[in-house]
Amino acid sequence: MDRVKLSDDLEFSRLIYGMWRIGDDDDTSVKHVEAKIHACLEQGITTFDQADIYGDYGAEGILGTALKANPALRDRMEIVTKCDIVAPIGLHSDKPVKYYDTSRAYIEGAVDRSLTEMGIEQIDLLLIHRPDPLMDHHETGATLDDLVKSGKVKAVGVSNFRPWDWKLLQSAMSNPLVTNQIEISLSEVSPFTNGDLAFHQMQGDAVMAWSPLGGGSLMTGSGELASRLDEVATAQGVDRAAVAVAFLLRHPAKILPVMGTNNLARIATISDAQKVELDRQTWFRLYEAALGREVA
Repeated sequence: MDRVKLSDDLEFSRLIYGMWRIGDDDDTSVKHVEAKIHACLEQGITTFDQADIYGDYGAEGILGTALKANPALRDRMEIVTKCDIVAPIGLHSDKPVKYYDTSRAYIEGAVDRSLTEMGIEQIDLLLIHRPDPLMDHHETGATLDDLVKSGKVKAVGVSNFRPWDWKLLQSAMSNPLVTNQIEISLSEVSPFTNGDLAFHQMQGDAVMAWSPLGGGSLMTGSGELASRLDEVATAQGVDRAAVAVAFLLRHPAKILPVMGTNNLARIATISDAQKVELDRQTWFRLYEAALGREVA
């Protein structure tokens, strides 16, 4: 498995296992969660993506139960989590409205809860989950810097930020933001041309891609794009998912796709994406099918 360096002391596996659906599984037992983790580790997938809101604020606890039962697993993993979304569900079911909170009090409280829920001493990467229209970048930036200084967090980044959001927060920080996790897939190709990828590629920032299979639509859809995915998949002995993820891996920005599935058999094939070879012409055939037209 290829690895990508985000900072001097932090490396991620090129493919990341996303745990946003872990609470949706009928089986959330320690044994089953451990099986998912081992299925990833056996392929060299060592990076696991969480968020405080996942599973109605319960997904971190499900992972934590497994880590507490088998503490040795922690040393083989990099753990990402996110905060700032407050939704009227689970932990925050008393709230009257969904909102974002990037205040010091909220971020510090969320980090402490995440550490407790997962039973770990340090979060490898903390992301601000969504841009907050009410963000005081000086307060938020200082809070993130202090969390790194305290050792509770190794590195920090953001998710769903546009370049101007990134620059605003970074301007108030001494520690670098090391990644932006954004939606990129053959179902969402706008980052290739709207400046998002170009901005981070220019700076050498790692970019994580959420929903790289379009929420599953790329696996179940029909039409021209589906036909072209199947054509490549058949020729290279993989499934559509591997080709769709390989499309992202082919980009020079070194995109890190975040893959989420509860099916153990599918987890075991996540790394097939690295077996797929896409030349420039094949990449553009997929791209034009995603656009619904040839490039101008």
